[in-house]
Amino acid sequence: MLRRCIWLVAIAVFFVSHLIMAPAIAAELDEATRTVKLNPEGDTLVLSQEQVIRGRNRFNNACGSCHVGGITKTNPTVGLEPEALAGALPPRDNIEALVAFLKEPTTYDGMDDISQIHPSIESRDIFPQMRNLTEEDLVAIAGHILLQPKIIGDMWGAGKTRYSAP
Repeated sequence: MLRRCIWLVAIAVFFVSHLIMAPAIAAELDEATRTVKLNPEGDTLVLSQEQVIRGRNRFNNACGSCHVGGITKTNPTVGLEPEALAGALPPRDNIEALVAFLKEPTTYDGMDDISQIHPSIESRDIFPQMRNLTEEDLVAIAGHILLQPKIIGDMWGAGKTRYSAP
């Protein structure tokens, strides 16, 4: 019971600190840090300061309850760290692939639709946090996911892949 209380306090502190610090952190990020992979071909996108803030806020509201700190509570073997995203089929290590996943999620091996158990645009009737997200919001969320390893390093998603597709 004490362990659960400590975990809840830690999560609350994490969320509050991110809400308070988001504008200050975004203002300090240079263009190189805000540059993320756009597509599998290797094109890049420089996130605007507004996208960085929007991505953090939308991620915390729509994804943060299951993916706090880039982990995956429902499947701790697969996080949101770059290695895990790159190891998915298809790879989810770019904006376009993450947006596609947020619209129609599939299992890590890409074989099965999981929209009935994972929040997505496809299942917004089941997951109300997805109802008002726009395409811009999805891009900002994807940008946030790709930006975090550059900001907090190995703390994002536990820092190493613990799962590989069969």
